[in-house]
Amino acid sequence: MPNLELKLKQASVVLSVAPKDLQNLVQFGIVKPRLRRRVFWFDRQKLLQARVALYLKETLGASTAVLAQFTKAFFGKGAARAGRSSVTLLSRSRAGEKPVEIRVPLDSLAREIDERLPLAAGSPDLPRGRKRPGWAEEFLVTMRQASSDLRDVSGEDILRTVRDERRRKRAVPEVSVLGDKAKRAAARRR
Repeated sequence: MPNLELKLKQASVVLSVAPKDLQNLVQFGIVKPRLRRRVFWFDRQKLLQARVALYLKETLGASTAVLAQFTKAFFGKGAARAGRSSVTLLSRSRAGEKPVEIRVPLDSLAREIDERLPLAAGSPDLPRGRKRPGWAEEFLVTMRQASSDLRDVSGEDILRTVRDERRRKRAVPEVSVLGDKAKRAAARRR
């Protein structure tokens, strides 16, 4: 899929966020997808950019202004990130203070997007306004097929899966603190 382009709703499914959250990233200028005929189109680069912004928002609780600065630093002109598996940002609240180091795992975020891309085909973006003719019958066929696929799955299995997913989403992000030896090694590499 070299020329992959997804509409906003399809991109939100791939990124596993609500369409409104992705739309907010676009409206605040954090992600700037291509606009064609009043429809936003996301390519792989824009999906990764949105995923990085969402990652920073989830892990740091960053504001939109800070997210815009971070994504500009990651993906703006002159940002040298080609071939990197992760990017480390240093951020200072005031000049002269020690910087806070933020490491973003680009490879794993890109892999996550690639794994979820097939979900975009399962959620076609409907045209604006009225539903297309025959949508109700198509919906019923899809639901019958889904119910036959779930015939061997018990209600308890479904509930357990839903609870596990909710628990995973509420989990506190993992934060790592480098020891003195690791800090010195990182300082030498710079």
